[in-house]
Amino acid sequence: MKSRKDNGITRKQARAIVTRDARQVTEQDVENVLNKSEELRRRFETGGPLGKFVDDFKLLFAVVRDYRHGRYRKIPFWTIAAIVAGFLYVLNPFDLIPDFIPLVGQIDDAAVVAACLLMVRQDLHRYKKWKIENQD
Repeated sequence: MKSRKDNGITRKQARAIVTRDARQVTEQDVENVLNKSEELRRRFETGGPLGKFVDDFKLLFAVVRDYRHGRYRKIPFWTIAAIVAGFLYVLNPFDLIPDFIPLVGQIDDAAVVAACLLMVRQDLHRYKKWKIENQD
């Protein structure tokens, strides 16, 4: 049975993209994503297919930031790499469906973000619990 298509690409394809790209993520990529916070925020907040992930974006970005600044290290680097890979995919204008095509260009981005969320959900849940317990 073929995987159900989610936003134009299959879940299996989106998961394969995150897995492949996460293997190549470096600490410099983590820093680069953090430096592009405003661009990422705009892409998620402008609506369209990524709009449904605004709250998830905030949580994903927070865990990467807290990891990078040493505030939260109880997470495997692979999880951080998967999140960073997802963000880098969103930032890439020439991915599977080019972003210059209005709205349609974000379809694959949304599928990759959804796959990333599924892949890191347990670590993200632990982070969220830690975040609530350690609010200033």
